[in-house]
Amino acid sequence: VDRFLGKGIDLSIILEYLFFNLAWIVSLAVPMAVLIAALMTFGRMSEDNEINAMRSSGISFLKIIRPAILFGIIVCMLLVYFNNFILPEMNFRARLLSGDIYRKRPDLNINPGHFIDEIPDYSMIIRGKKDDVMDDVRIFSKNNREIQTSIHSKTGTLTTIDDAFILTLYEGEIHEMDLKNYENYRRIEFMKHVITVPADDLLLNRRDSSSRSDREMKVPKMLERKKYYQDRIKKIHHRLARSFERATGDSIFPESVKAGMNLVSEHKSQMEKDTTLSHHEKQKKLRRLSRLESQVKNEHNLIKNYSRNINKYGVEIHKKFSLPFACILFVITGASLGVLTKKGGFAIGTSLSLGFFIVYYIFLIGGEDMADRNIVSPFVGLWTPNLILLIIGLYLTLHTVREQAPFRFPKLIRKEGKEH
Repeated sequence: VDRFLGKGIDLSIILEYLFFNLAWIVSLAVPMAVLIAALMTFGRMSEDNEINAMRSSGISFLKIIRPAILFGIIVCMLLVYFNNFILPEMNFRARLLSGDIYRKRPDLNINPGHFIDEIPDYSMIIRGKKDDVMDDVRIFSKNNREIQTSIHSKTGTLTTIDDAFILTLYEGEIHEMDLKNYENYRRIEFMKHVITVPADDLLLNRRDSSSRSDREMKVPKMLERKKYYQDRIKKIHHRLARSFERATGDSIFPESVKAGMNLVSEHKSQMEKDTTLSHHEKQKKLRRLSRLESQVKNEHNLIKNYSRNINKYGVEIHKKFSLPFACILFVITGASLGVLTKKGGFAIGTSLSLGFFIVYYIFLIGGEDMADRNIVSPFVGLWTPNLILLIIGLYLTLHTVREQAPFRFPKLIRKEGKEH
């Protein structure tokens, strides 16, 4: 809201901004909606004894949920397409539009007795204003270190066109003073004087940019960026190995800064004990080893940064598939949970679904954070929540097939079911 207040933004721009920001909401809302739909559908069918009727007819629970699983697969594929092709573009456009709105300056508010500094290159103050006519207008130039200009007029009007201000002044004087030579002073009287001032910042200038963040890229582009950083790391390995070969005679690559520093320290100790080298040769090799120490630190810092970028793109790639795949797992979990609770009400369905989804999302965010910090791989961080959800879903499905309650449901659920 703060971005729009006082900006003079058209309603169409506001709606466009909200539309672009709906993309990430849809990406999160669809899996939860699938879980709610599965839980409410099978909960109502179980509550109305439709599940028991189908079982009595020889239809197993696994056959009953086949259409629902097929529906989950279709939603999964649609969401994968959405996350890969639509979501990045809408995130990109939302960021650009947000920046354009942020840079747009608010329209001018002209209050008598207060300086107006929003006009580029000028400051203005007026004594009074009636409708569109300003009285006793005084204008002073700014940002000009050579000539100081001041304008005074009895009345004036200010209008705006597409990309400029039109300041029309009546019955006044222009005073110009050369700041380097005060003897050069001019005084000009006028009956009408028009000043045109560019005002690009008052417009919403729509930019175009080719720079995109990881959340604004499609999978092929992110794979390309991953390969770029992987190639950079390989070059660092070769470069550091060559430096060790020149300094120590061994073509090795230390796996950590500590290992590299230990190797350099060992060679320094051996060199100091070497009596076959002259003082000049020792100093020359010691300087080379000192430079190698600095290189080890710098190169490993680069590797750390490149690895962080690789993980960042890996996280986004796996997220585009792991969250849609959860739709299938939510169908299995929601269907089993609905049959076991035998409650298809909106309140129960929403409450259970929200609880499950919050726990799932906490695991997802935690895995994403650990992957970003290189504690676990992006695959482990993003797919572990789905593995946990799969285990829960299979556990509930097994008990549903056996018609056994895996746990006792709270009395509140049973009580609400009786009231319905």
